[in-house]
Amino acid sequence: MKEINAGGGPLRLAGERGDGAPLFLLIGGDGEAEQVWQEARALTETPFRLASLPVENWNDALSPWPAEPVFREGGPFGGRAEETLELLLKLVLPALREELDAPTAPCCLLGYSLAGLFALYALYRTAAFSGAVSASGSLWFPGFAEYALEQPFAGRPEKLCFSLGEKEKNTKNPLMRRVQDCTEAVFRHVQALGIPCTFRLDPGGHFRDAERRLGLGIAWMLDGSPEG
Repeated sequence: MKEINAGGGPLRLAGERGDGAPLFLLIGGDGEAEQVWQEARALTETPFRLASLPVENWNDALSPWPAEPVFREGGPFGGRAEETLELLLKLVLPALREELDAPTAPCCLLGYSLAGLFALYALYRTAAFSGAVSASGSLWFPGFAEYALEQPFAGRPEKLCFSLGEKEKNTKNPLMRRVQDCTEAVFRHVQALGIPCTFRLDPGGHFRDAERRLGLGIAWMLDGSPEG
């Protein structure tokens, strides 16, 4: 993967310049970008481009509004997702399109955990992105599921992909224990809107096979069809 400076930090890129293939922007997964690329390439023959943007403080940069810490030893959530989204729209996405010679190619957001929450939240705030892959997304975040069920998307997403580890709901934390219920509720809501979407349960808990789950999400967005 090559690296360019996008104003908000280094972007790592993979894929051919100017070939018209869709773009995937991986939020906060810089260290895993190469493996995500390889996982997805092994699952689909459809051309695509992948960019990865590092995020320094996930709790602040990716949370839609302030919230108290989830764990006693953890920090609070700063609620600065709007600032991150502004960075994407004003600096990152234009730099990405220029570097790849992709002025009109659809761009899908891709994220794991809190970045998966951000990827979905962004679709409520802007129509600049064609869809989102929310892999093990933190949809347990206080008030988010209610927000997602009540607010309209800024535009109409082309596709949405949700996934969780089958054991994620077994956590002892009462807030995070809601993750599967919240994710399934949002998935059913998106289905009811007639937007192509999928929800998959993968083996293991939150920290298992993150790169493969993201790769599966890319493959489904490129080749898949809606699943019930």
